Amino acid sequence: MARVVREIEVWGTVLYIDVASPDVDEDALNVGLDAARDFSFHVDEVFSTYKPESVVSQLRRNEIAIEETSEEVKEVWNRCIAARDMSGGAFNPWSVEGGFDPSGLVKGWAADKCADIVQAHGAKHVLVNAAGDLTLRGGTLIDGIVTPWSIGVVNPENRQETIKHFQISDGAIATSGTYERGAHIVDPHTGMIAIGAKSATVIGPDGALADALATALMVEGRDGAIIFGNPELADYSAWVIDRYGDVAWSLGPLS
Repeated sequence: MARVVREIEVWGTVLYIDVASPDVDEDALNVGLDAARDFSFHVDEVFSTYKPESVVSQLRRNEIAIEETSEEVKEVWNRCIAARDMSGGAFNPWSVEGGFDPSGLVKGWAADKCADIVQAHGAKHVLVNAAGDLTLRGGTLIDGIVTPWSIGVVNPENRQETIKHFQISDGAIATSGTYERGAHIVDPHTGMIAIGAKSATVIGPDGALADALATALMVEGRDGAIIFGNPELADYSAWVIDRYGDVAWSLGPLS
């Protein structure tokens, strides 16, 4: 069995990828990791709101129209529309200052793409961690035994404390909160800092949607539970820490 771990500095954070396979050697896994690294740099060049020449920055300045962009930019744009509509506007990349900002969805989307890339190069057991947005494939392989990945959610008040674990073999898990960037999520309804939840974790099959829904729950808090009544979200779960008090609640198939 071959296993390789890679840390990539990108998107203003560290992208952590853990891959293993009983079928290919470390060289093959490293080729896949190199491809995932190159893709992550490409994502930064295209979707960054901090780089003036990125496609998203040009969209924000109305220098180009969405119809003039690449298929991947149109894909993210359309995924943002779908998530906005599904969340009743609690996730709305067009409501922020400066214009369209897909940051609340694109990390989860990119994590899924990176997992696809390394799998195409022979990885069977995959963990991609994009600063709280994780894509998981094939469980973890330890001493020849495959078990689910154990993913911990840390206390938003004390990052040294893990307060919840989820066991996931295949899928995505996204957590939004004040962990890395402080109180940065804006409530699209008010234009003020979101106060619905202190931390929100969403588990489901798609990283982009899990990422967006976690952001929506940060905005809505308990009122966001109604979002998960949508039949399209039957395979999604949520675990949320309320903004006030140390109370957590959950819903969905893993609750």
